[in-house]
Amino acid sequence: MIPYGKQDINQEDIDAVIEVLKSDFITQGPRVPEFEQSLTDYTGAKYAIAANSATSALHLACLALDVGKGDIVWTSPVTFVASANCALYSGADVDFVDIDPKTYNMSPEKLEEKLVKAKLTGTLPKVVIPVHLCGQSCEMDRIKKLAEQYGFKIIEDASHAVGGKYKGTPIGNCKYSDITIFSFHPVKIITTAEGGMAMTNDAGLAEKMMLYRSHGITRDPDRMTEESHGPWYYQQIELGYNYRLTDLQAALGTSQMKRIDQFIKIRNDLADRYDDLLSNQRLSIPKQHRDCYSARHLYVITLHDQNMHKTVFEKMRSSGIGVNLHYIPVHLQPYYKKRGFNDGDFPISEDYYSRAISLPLYTKLTHAEQDQVINALLQAVV
Repeated sequence: MIPYGKQDINQEDIDAVIEVLKSDFITQGPRVPEFEQSLTDYTGAKYAIAANSATSALHLACLALDVGKGDIVWTSPVTFVASANCALYSGADVDFVDIDPKTYNMSPEKLEEKLVKAKLTGTLPKVVIPVHLCGQSCEMDRIKKLAEQYGFKIIEDASHAVGGKYKGTPIGNCKYSDITIFSFHPVKIITTAEGGMAMTNDAGLAEKMMLYRSHGITRDPDRMTEESHGPWYYQQIELGYNYRLTDLQAALGTSQMKRIDQFIKIRNDLADRYDDLLSNQRLSIPKQHRDCYSARHLYVITLHDQNMHKTVFEKMRSSGIGVNLHYIPVHLQPYYKKRGFNDGDFPISEDYYSRAISLPLYTKLTHAEQDQVINALLQAVV
């Protein structure tokens, strides 16, 4: 079976992890800040806060922005459920903004339409979470202008997009957002096995996220309510969580960062090859916005005939091609339907779901394997 995604681990990565295993620190040690520094160096953001998953990092971002009961957070329906769940963890309500039919990202037009109505009803969001689906940035300049006009904060869910660029600068520099989130799950661009990162240029937000990721505990005398009892002393000043990344994971991440540009180039070369060889009237290839250089986490084709969707998917799987579907719109999940969402609420997202198939795309995918994917797809859509 050719999988839809796969990590790329070399001997240098293995050696980096073994070195930590032989060291004095395997959980909290020098490797975590080293990994964080590699991301600030790469993106140009001022602060990086490592977490044990992108889900945790999203929750930390909501907490740092004081999202809570009575607040509303908007995100895209076409994403993994964590993009919405993070707001619920914080006690807020969630709503969605439909997608652009070409890029599959949050539509700035739909966002503006929804904001106009929300202002009239007093239901404006506190935070909007645009999702950079497949590694391609949302139109963040337009979303940023709407944020300035309507007064909401922005968390970029860039779980797919580390290594990508928007308007010539690295995704994650937080030029258009308060916080940007990366994921390092094994099928993502780089991996720490499990892990995430929150990027920000705001010292106050960084301090809050660092506090919340480690039980709400501080050893900083300036933040304590009384004089320190001694060098051992710490205080819990907030209700925090154990969202820390380990030194083992950070060592792997730092090693992987050395090859990130190589990974992105290979992924883009493979995507370009798909583009060239998948000329077919029965399907559409993914559109790339002129302002974006995608990290190419996923390559999603859409079928023109939605009645072929299940058949093509099953034919591909039976041919040994591990296609997948990213994603079932969040509002269609039973949990969210219980919260009041219904079929038909976000028609563009639902139409996308009825046609989308993610083809294999990863750095070790060979041209011969890619040809096998292409041949199986073209035969399946006949």
